[in-house]
Amino acid sequence: MTTNDTNIYAEFLHEIADAAAPVSLKYFKKPLHIDNKGPKLGTSFDPVTIADKNTEKAIRDLIRTRFPDHNIHGEEQAKEQKGSKFTWVIDPIDGTRAFISGIPTWGTLVSLHNGIKPIVGLLDQPYLKERYIGTLAGTTLNSEKITCRPCADMSEATISTTDPLQLFKDEAELDKFYRVAARAKLMRNGYDCYAYAMIAAGHMDVVIESGLEPYDIQALIPIIQGAGGVITNWQGGPADQGGQVVACGDKRLHKQVIGLLNQ
Repeated sequence: MTTNDTNIYAEFLHEIADAAAPVSLKYFKKPLHIDNKGPKLGTSFDPVTIADKNTEKAIRDLIRTRFPDHNIHGEEQAKEQKGSKFTWVIDPIDGTRAFISGIPTWGTLVSLHNGIKPIVGLLDQPYLKERYIGTLAGTTLNSEKITCRPCADMSEATISTTDPLQLFKDEAELDKFYRVAARAKLMRNGYDCYAYAMIAAGHMDVVIESGLEPYDIQALIPIIQGAGGVITNWQGGPADQGGQVVACGDKRLHKQVIGLLNQ
């Protein structure tokens, strides 16, 4: 994989975002029929709408046209296995709960996984007109480079999770989160993928979550890493398959958080 190859894929993410944005925005802050996919972690409600489905369709159609030999793994449709080492991973609207509540902290997430790790990632928030793209060469917000901020200790950190009441697997996981959060300077919850963008942009320091799927997290890995941050599972290993995830803007803080999670 050359730098030029990565650049080609990163540029393609702009095309994907441009195609997806008018589809998702067509439905945002409008009356919507909401379907329930069933239980998820601590809640019996996992919403999906026509916005999720049509946005993913627009993205898949573009990928099939440009990279017909690549695999596709999206949240709302079946996997397309072509036998390639490359897989495009799609969450058309990460934060459907925010979307249906009219809150602009959702985002369109797309990444390309090379069989080892995600190598490029997109978070597009079209309502706010914020586009984050991460590669090993760095992370940009609207084509301007961004970096995480230094934060060496939890006593100075801002921490976040999407929903501490419903989106941890059990009380043991929730206790671990609060063990870390109790040491933080500030806690702001409920931001879905947008919290990770705020780490990359230097406005927050820690996100801790559980029960994630690969499409929930893979696009965010290059975005965090490209901005100088760290993103792993709760044991410090790879996070690309989802599950328990912790992201930090500072490597020193990450070491502290991993220690607290595993006491």
